[in-house]
Amino acid sequence: MTTRKGANAVEPIRDIEKIQEIKNYLLRRSYRNYFLFIFGINSGLRISDILPLRVMDVKYTKHLIIQEKKTKNIRRTIITQTLKNEIERYSRKMADSEYLFPSQKGGKPISRVHAWQIINNAARACGVEGPIGTHTLRKTFGYHFYQQSKDVALLQYIFGHSSPSITMRYIGINDDMVDKALEKFCL
Repeated sequence: MTTRKGANAVEPIRDIEKIQEIKNYLLRRSYRNYFLFIFGINSGLRISDILPLRVMDVKYTKHLIIQEKKTKNIRRTIITQTLKNEIERYSRKMADSEYLFPSQKGGKPISRVHAWQIINNAARACGVEGPIGTHTLRKTFGYHFYQQSKDVALLQYIFGHSSPSITMRYIGINDDMVDKALEKFCL
């Protein structure tokens, strides 16, 4: 596999059983951290766009409309029924003005570094190999969306990528295809 920098250096979690294991691990420790993982793998948003969200941003709407921090583009994304159910359960006793992912310091959301620690520690505890980080959530969403739909053009649009090849490389599909081809290769 090629060495990459930044968010591209992390991998999606490809194994559904590992995803479930991480959910269970996080749920036993912290409902907030569990919800962070659920929100990330079901929304496809960047962590920088997730952390500043407040209850009122997601509780009473079918669509989440945000200005992406990285690109400054306005993004409109549906809140799936699965995610809607989790939002209702999670935010039941929260005020509308509260951050979805409040820090213990109060009045602020958790930091990107804290979110990285949560995701990385859970993945390691569950035996997930490979580089893991906050961007793993977005890539996991993309990887499984593609596996279910096989629609790279739609995923490209969701992610705002300029070409299908960028999207395929981003979610690690190209790496998977190369690995499978080389495993079968024989002279």
